[in-house]
Amino acid sequence: MKIDEILSATPVLPLLVIRDAAKAVPLARALAAGGLRFLQVTLRTPAALDAVRAIAMHVPEVTVGVGTLVRPEQFVQAQDAGARFAVSPGLTQVLLNASEQSSLPYLPGVFTPSEVMAARDMGFDHLKLFPATQAGGIGMLKELGRLFPELKYCPIGGITGDSLAAYLALDNVICVGGSWVAPPRLIEQEDWSTITALAAAASATA
Repeated sequence: MKIDEILSATPVLPLLVIRDAAKAVPLARALAAGGLRFLQVTLRTPAALDAVRAIAMHVPEVTVGVGTLVRPEQFVQAQDAGARFAVSPGLTQVLLNASEQSSLPYLPGVFTPSEVMAARDMGFDHLKLFPATQAGGIGMLKELGRLFPELKYCPIGGITGDSLAAYLALDNVICVGGSWVAPPRLIEQEDWSTITALAAAASATA
């Protein structure tokens, strides 16, 4: 799948911070039960790649990718673990070069109009706006839509179930990412039923 196909297949892309890889499989199953089958495991913890590997092996009904990719070697590490796509908080020439050597669909992050222009000039037409609320949120996306109508965004950062519908209503928003459907606290508590309910509520809102 290409990155636009992945993003258009899900209204919400859960951002998962997993500190214990043993929790990855029940977490993925809980989100899938709520209707969210495309998941992003952030590379912020030592357990992240093991979590990706476990989900890819044991939960075939979901498509798992990695987020917070910040070093070029992580493209290979993520793909070896079974990741199907990659997301980064920003875009550098080093990451661009690594992405061109990888078969992983790639969603780079942007924060300012200048970064949007640079990413567009590098050939990207789907971007992650991050952190979305600090970048200006819905107002920023409306302005970016007027400036660059050909580009689509997955805003991530500070979005909640309450603001989800307003973001998805924008023409240039293809999906929304966030951790509110699986907060670290609920993952640590193994509260899978609440996570399923949060995922189902997000799916229903979308």
